[in-house]
Parts: sequence; C-alpha cells; structure tokens
Amino acid sequence: MPPTPPLLDDKLEHELRRGVIVLAALSQLRGWQYGYSLRQALAARGMPIEEGTLYPLLRRLETQGLLESEWRIEEGPPRRYYRLSAEGSAHYSRLTENWNNLVAAISGLIAEGPQ
Repeated sequence: MPPTPPLLDDKLEHELRRGVIVLAALSQLRGWQYGYSLRQALAARGMPIEEGTLYPLLRRLETQGLLESEWRIEEGPPRRYYRLSAEGSAHYSRLTENWNNLVAAISGLIAEGPQ
C-alpha cells in the first residue's frame, strides 16, 4: 500500500481535531480564562488552536448559553474572561461521558483490527 500523501494526512488530522475542539475548550473553562490564556493552556496540552477559530467559538458557545463572560481591567488592556455557565457544566459532563465512551470503542476497534 503506498504511503498517504502528507496533505491528506493534514486534512484528516484537521477533521479529527475539529470534532473535539469544543470539548477541549470547555475542559479549560471550568475557571475564568481569557482568550489568549485559553490558547496557551490548550497549546501547552498539545491542542493548539488558531485565534480565528477560538474567538468565534467562544462567542458561539456564549450565545448558546454554555459560557458566561465578563470584562476585566487588570494589568494591561481590558480582557473578556469566559467560564462555563451552569448549563455549560452540565453539557461538559455529558460530552465528557460521550467522549470517554467513544475513546473506549475506538480503542477496542483499533486493538482488535478487522474481524
């Protein structure tokens, strides 16, 4: 079997990451974070995310009622801080349970191979 072209690998990896970016972001928003600190936290844990993806995601999650936000003026310019709302915490718990079930199923499929 010929090797997979690098561009196809990049595209497939992008599709995998796109499917879990919400869960990754929610996992770091159990406490207050502003956009840049969230990007740093995700990148430090192996999940880098572009600004052009993160900020629209945060706005969408807030519009959906999963996040709450507030402006703070501390050191430097004003920053918008986000954290899970009560509804967001409930959704995060359900998504985490679903994720764990998916990981177990996929791990089993990979380990067993074709039947």
